[in-house]
Amino acid sequence: MASSIKSLNNSDLGAAQQARRLTVSGRVQGVGFRPFVYRLAHQFGLHGWVRNETGTVEIWVEGETPALEAFEMALLEQTPPLARPRITSRSAAEPQAFANFEILPSRADAPAHVHVPPDYFACDDCLRELRDPDNRRYRHPFINCTQCGPRYTLIEKLPYDRPNTGMAGFAMCPECRREYENPLDRRFHAEPVACPACGPRLQFAAPAGAAVRDNAAALTQTAAALRAGKIVAVKGIGGYHLMCDARNDIAVARLRLKKPRPHKPLAVMFPARGADGLEAVRAMAELTSEHERWLRDPMRPIVLVNKKPHAPLSPRVAPGLREVGVMLPYSPLHHLLLDEFGGPLVATSGNVSGEPVLTENDDVNQRLAHVAEAFLHHDRPIRSPADDPLYRVIAGFARPLRHGRGSAPLELTLPFTLGKPVLAVGGHMKNTVALAWDDRIIISPHIGDLDAPRSLSVFEQVIADLQKLYGVRAGSIVCDAHPVYVSSRWARRAGLPVTPVLHHYAHASALAGEHPDVKDWLVFAWDGVGYGADGTLWGGETLLGSPGQWRRAGSLRPFYLPGGEKAGREPWRSALSLCWEAGIEWKTCPEDSILAHHAWQRRLNCPQTTAAGRLFDAAAALTGLNYRSSYEGQGPMLLEAACAGETGEAIPLPLAPNRQGIRETDWAPLLPFLMDPKLSPAQRAAGFHASLARAIVEQANAAREEHGELTVGLGGGVFQNRVLTEQALSLLRANGFDARLSHDVPCNDAGISYGQIVEAGGRLA
Repeated sequence: MASSIKSLNNSDLGAAQQARRLTVSGRVQGVGFRPFVYRLAHQFGLHGWVRNETGTVEIWVEGETPALEAFEMALLEQTPPLARPRITSRSAAEPQAFANFEILPSRADAPAHVHVPPDYFACDDCLRELRDPDNRRYRHPFINCTQCGPRYTLIEKLPYDRPNTGMAGFAMCPECRREYENPLDRRFHAEPVACPACGPRLQFAAPAGAAVRDNAAALTQTAAALRAGKIVAVKGIGGYHLMCDARNDIAVARLRLKKPRPHKPLAVMFPARGADGLEAVRAMAELTSEHERWLRDPMRPIVLVNKKPHAPLSPRVAPGLREVGVMLPYSPLHHLLLDEFGGPLVATSGNVSGEPVLTENDDVNQRLAHVAEAFLHHDRPIRSPADDPLYRVIAGFARPLRHGRGSAPLELTLPFTLGKPVLAVGGHMKNTVALAWDDRIIISPHIGDLDAPRSLSVFEQVIADLQKLYGVRAGSIVCDAHPVYVSSRWARRAGLPVTPVLHHYAHASALAGEHPDVKDWLVFAWDGVGYGADGTLWGGETLLGSPGQWRRAGSLRPFYLPGGEKAGREPWRSALSLCWEAGIEWKTCPEDSILAHHAWQRRLNCPQTTAAGRLFDAAAALTGLNYRSSYEGQGPMLLEAACAGETGEAIPLPLAPNRQGIRETDWAPLLPFLMDPKLSPAQRAAGFHASLARAIVEQANAAREEHGELTVGLGGGVFQNRVLTEQALSLLRANGFDARLSHDVPCNDAGISYGQIVEAGGRLA
């Protein structure tokens, strides 16, 4: 842009005055875009105005033609780091001879084209002020500017102005007001702006003493409690964390016992140290450049990384796993706390296990009193809950496993245009909802599993809030075809037309929606269990076609699950079922199986399934790694970790059409291999993964022989497994296939709501 600026020399001054009216959409609210436009207009000597509409920014700018051209180019090329602008309309206008350039009050009555900003990490400028003893915001836990701080979790309605946020109750002091009203200040209309004199306050509370309401003293007391091995509930941006010393075995064990969360891995927050903030993380974890890039991404997600062998973290943080979820501090409060504590802290969701993260001080005092031994509250309201996002590097790229604070609401462009707004209510586990209209889709933050009453309450709140924020009212609903899912039952009660979508069609369509260039797909939709077209529980499907036109071309050999849903938490049941189905005895089964066998023989509470997830559960049990699970996916995660870099020998698995002509991969040859005591668990785990990767390629080759060239997709929660996914991708590509994974949407059930919209749209095409 420097060349454009220099081109405005004296010879251009005689050019005729022109005026333009621009509408700019995208991420342009809550990111300092209007003051940027103001400064840019003054830089080029232009007059006019800029103002917020409902979700867009409107600009009237007039001056000489070369300056207008340079201004418009700079508008996109020199934009603030967090902004994502695009000019959606441009028209010539009659110059009005404005005397200067101004920022006008926001308009709330304009047609809505809303882009809700997510929450941002504490920027470097604010962190420098935070640590400067001479700055008036020294150690202020709520420091922010137009380039950082809470957004989505603070907003009640749009336009994004202070009276429409959780900061409405905090009157600005004169100094903050001067910054807020100065277009040349980086805090101009930074809606959460505050300082120690007028901003939110911390409160430390512990059962044994009086509450501490001074910010500095509350932080000191919290750090002291953590050093003493206490569990502290800490209020952040999108909700509470339960925190304790990540190096203290006793503290971590007590947290697991009290929550209760016996085995599920816990996230760890590290202090930001060194030039890039990652020095403390590198001391305990093995980082690639992709890990480093995403740990420092503005959303500051949790990223799964390999632990170093002798890292001084409690082994109870992620028992049996090689990876641990790590993140950097993202709020000024977290920076201050981590700096004062001086080491890594467990930072797991402040909730009752399985429920959405808690946000209200009183709720936390009551519902987490059995877990937390102290509390660090503050009085800035959280209007919308948002858990931390989670990423894993698979096939060289970080892929989302969960969207949340900093990454959601996630907005994507649909590969089609809808005639009327549609709401998708997702599945039952890892629930998200999606709101779509025109060619836009908004995917909510992670809500969680819908078993608990509070989960349903948050689910309903998010649905209402998304429609209110974006000014869009759904005219129909898409839901999972499973008749008893909470989300599906809610959809049928909502009083709108309902379109049911098969679970695995939604998985396939979620992947296809991210790759609109592909017309002919072969998608492996592998996960736990989902309702199938034939009334059985699918989960190991090979789907041919495209959104709205899927047909089942392949599957894993079906088997019966003794105990039904119990099998998901008791992998020994899946293992026994496979053995009974194949006529093989599992002599080392640790459970009494007599009643289960009677039920299996009579098909009592024994639904039929093809689920790849249950096959992984069975393999974990047969190798002796896991007989009972305390969290979803425990067996498969332990099985993957057991591979430990071992090169597996693939066992050939027969592939043959069943009576309906659907090609089935037979898992039976794996059973003696998985039970072979002469092989180590690592050899058996690696061989299992290699066998399934080879089976995928054989199914793909058979489909190509019959149907011609196809693009192969890997979708569904099983493909969170890095070992299987990377081996399958490598083999598919070696066999000449164009093989695809998801990029922006989680491949697990968190992507179901997106897939439901794409599938429903495909039916309309």
